[in-house]
Amino acid sequence: MLLLKVVVCKLTKGFNEFRCMVLGSKYNKYNALALVLIQSKPSQSVPTSGGQALEKPIMLIKSREDGGKPGTPPEVASPASGSGASKLEREGQRPTQPVYQIQNRGMGAAASSGAVDPVIGQTKLVPPEKMKHSIKLVDDQMNWCDSAMEYLRDQTDMLVVGVIGLQGTGKSTIMSLLSANAPEEDQRGYVFRAQTQEIKERGGNQSTGIDFYITQERVIFLDTQPILSPSILDHLINNDRKLPPEYNLPHTYVEMQSLQITAFLFTVCHVVIVIQDWFTDINLYRFLQTAEMLKPSTPSASHDSTGSSGNEEGSEYYPHIVFLQNKSSRDEFCPRNLKKMHMAVDKLMAHSHLKYKGTLSMLDCNIFPGLDRDYLETEVNMFLLPLMENEGEDALTKAGSGAAPLFSLLPGYRGHPTFSSQVSKLRSQILAMSRCQLSHTILTEKNWFHYAARIWDGVKKSSALSEYSRLQA
Repeated sequence: MLLLKVVVCKLTKGFNEFRCMVLGSKYNKYNALALVLIQSKPSQSVPTSGGQALEKPIMLIKSREDGGKPGTPPEVASPASGSGASKLEREGQRPTQPVYQIQNRGMGAAASSGAVDPVIGQTKLVPPEKMKHSIKLVDDQMNWCDSAMEYLRDQTDMLVVGVIGLQGTGKSTIMSLLSANAPEEDQRGYVFRAQTQEIKERGGNQSTGIDFYITQERVIFLDTQPILSPSILDHLINNDRKLPPEYNLPHTYVEMQSLQITAFLFTVCHVVIVIQDWFTDINLYRFLQTAEMLKPSTPSASHDSTGSSGNEEGSEYYPHIVFLQNKSSRDEFCPRNLKKMHMAVDKLMAHSHLKYKGTLSMLDCNIFPGLDRDYLETEVNMFLLPLMENEGEDALTKAGSGAAPLFSLLPGYRGHPTFSSQVSKLRSQILAMSRCQLSHTILTEKNWFHYAARIWDGVKKSSALSEYSRLQA
């Protein structure tokens, strides 16, 4: 009986060795070696009927690098250590993880070697060149100019502010004060040239085409010639200038020039300031809605949509509109009159898709202390500027000329904040406006210039503007 048990054990061991050879030949196809290690562990022993325990085999899959050659017996394979055994018990190796190298853009070989060229790094920190005066973006012949390209950079953090208004409303002066100059400076040194006394006396206009100026804070200001200007019309008639063949009458040509400039600003600007020096001309609002209708189609990014999901206009880009009342009188600063002005503008612009409300507020500037925010039920983007101090000094002197000598030494009652403080508050609110994406892609300053050039060329060749001028003739 004992002899029979020994024979059974021998046969069992031989069968296990045979199974090891079969498994080893099978896994050789996958570059792995199947090893069967017989370990005498009490927990892994299986009792038999004769009282002796048969050791349970443990199967391991081992790669070529970690063990011996395929087909070698278990005794020849190098034994695995304690830490290695836990790794070997896994069913396979993890795939190799990709290695990424982070390299600074624009640094070239210096970045790959780990050392940054101090000259290259210093040039990136140098502040941009400061412009001393404005330059032409569109000349008086309505042709595009490329001189502004040298002042632009490859960065996307910029704000574009344009201005439109009737003749003599103070567009160039306001743009100079918002961009680079202070009210106490000499107006002859402003970045945008204002009307001289001689031009005012003969009823002429100073600005022609579109003027360009960019600040070191990367804010682009676009000053324009007056819309619907009588002096430009007078110049066309008296100097017998040849009109383009598509325009038959001078006044039609002047109107189309104004519509082209306004439609262009509605497309390439984040903020457009509409300046008036009295309240209000209803023809100006008709003109704004006509320019809105004729502006080029420029689909904006989805997150910039202002309309509802069902409206087709929701995917069209529209800028912020600020109605600036320049040379405002004391009565216009009265809260009751201010409320009526806001209600009138809101009704006139009710059907417009331009962003004319919700982005600028005089009540947030502490101009009317004690006045609740909900006092203006329909508050639009409107701001009031009084006369400049040097322009209002004569009126204050005349007002106090008949008073006692003691009171003549005191400043006259204004009824509103000073001009310089109002300009500072206006500048802060405009520069804080949201910078919506102008097109479906993010534009750098240089990309914006090429985009604006393409838009201007499209405006001049617009079939909608041509059809409108034909119907107006």
